Amino acid sequence: MPVSTMKSERKRAAMLNDGTRQLLQWGGSMVGAGVLAGILLVTVLGGYTRLGATTNTGWFALIVALMCIPFGGMLLTLGVAKWLRNRRLARGK
Repeated sequence: MPVSTMKSERKRAAMLNDGTRQLLQWGGSMVGAGVLAGILLVTVLGGYTRLGATTNTGWFALIVALMCIPFGGMLLTLGVAKWLRNRRLARGK
């Protein structure tokens, strides 16, 4: 196998294992958990008023939603940016 082919294969393998897939999976999971907690808060766990949730489990769901949605959104945004960059680099060959 020529040296140039080996280098390109290593480069391609490194690009596939750069953590993009994990960022997309964890970001999507966290956003999904936050959205689910928000939906449960509104439908099952007593809802909320302008002062906050009306039940103890509602408060827990509100805290989970307010933690998961922003942080998961940041992970998902980073994963999408890395995926787009890898796609652009792969097309530039």
